[in-house]
Amino acid sequence: MTLVNENYLKLPGSYLFAEIAHRVKAFKEENPQAEVISLGIGDVTQPLAPTVISALHKAVDEMADSTTFRGYGPEQGYDFLREAIVNTIYKPCTAAVSPDEIFVSDGAKSDCGNIQEIFGVDNIIAITDPVYPVYLDTNVMAGRTGSYDKDAGIFRNVVYMPCIAKNNFVPAIPDKHVDMIYICCPNNPTGTTLSKQQLTKWVQYAQENNAIILYDAAYAYYIMEENVPRTIYEIEGAEKVAIEFRSFSKTAGFTGMRCGYTVVPKTVAGYTKAGVKQALNPLWNRRHTTKFNGTAYIIQRAAEAVLTDQGQKEIKKTINYYMNNARIIREGLSQAGIEYFGGINAPYIWLKTPNNMKSWEFFDKLLRQAHIVGTPGSGFGPAGEGYFRLTAFGDTKNTIKAVERIKTKLKI
Repeated sequence: MTLVNENYLKLPGSYLFAEIAHRVKAFKEENPQAEVISLGIGDVTQPLAPTVISALHKAVDEMADSTTFRGYGPEQGYDFLREAIVNTIYKPCTAAVSPDEIFVSDGAKSDCGNIQEIFGVDNIIAITDPVYPVYLDTNVMAGRTGSYDKDAGIFRNVVYMPCIAKNNFVPAIPDKHVDMIYICCPNNPTGTTLSKQQLTKWVQYAQENNAIILYDAAYAYYIMEENVPRTIYEIEGAEKVAIEFRSFSKTAGFTGMRCGYTVVPKTVAGYTKAGVKQALNPLWNRRHTTKFNGTAYIIQRAAEAVLTDQGQKEIKKTINYYMNNARIIREGLSQAGIEYFGGINAPYIWLKTPNNMKSWEFFDKLLRQAHIVGTPGSGFGPAGEGYFRLTAFGDTKNTIKAVERIKTKLKI
């Protein structure tokens, strides 16, 4: 008898975005004339930068020549890209990251989900609530979270750190010991951030408790304010307790190209059950080389182009385009009398549902009355109930149209 991994059966309901797609499809079938605008799924809409396109063409031509053709590359990533990451991302932040601490992959989502494999299943995890679903779901699949409490909407062995308006979306330091701490900054879905002082407290907690911070910095390029760290390694001591995930997806429009990387400093360590200290860098290297054959050469050349001076100028222009959309959404919500958060250092706007509506209730109302798709906050965790996420990744024309509909068609 072949047994299944029963941890998968603990996952409640369908994946959030699958349910959204189901409801939108049903609405369109019932209302074929409706022009539906999506401000829901956080996918990019603007084309790749010209410098990236040129690098792709050049790399493709190399693959057509026997003298420059590339087969398997190093699983950890080509040196040219790892060195470019250090020089463009970390040196300007005075973060002491070396190329051999960088592991190039097919995206931050994969790495955020796979990193838990190098940790023991007895570890207690802490997650911000609301949270990007992959952090929690992959730990459920691994059997680290315990049973699901359907009434409370939580897993019993997980420490939830509510991030709501009442606490300015700043997670409280746990009053109990935890081993693995997931932090996303800028946060998805709330679009909010932590200051250098706030993040320093987390690094100190991790140092005092022999815990590891799993830091998702996928939206770091959207940070506009000065006191928000661009990397956790700006914080003293973080190189001993933190693993950082980065992505080219939202930074440079690579959602369809798939390229990201994870930084595992050689000084970050866990422990065996016997109490022996064990560096995590070689463990992740072993996992990476065993289960991954490396990101495609042409994609890595495109990512390298992003990190050139010209590439940086071009992607920042696109980022400013999306952040202008965020401004349009924020101003429109203010005019409509809807309370919101975020949208300053991230392309996400987190609004409070009017009149204490449930998140899915507001989803249906927005779709029915204004023909706009957003993301119910409850899909990101119990503390997301009563909130709703809009994204700034659409084109500006549709963003303006959507905001006008919210102001004129939505009855609240």
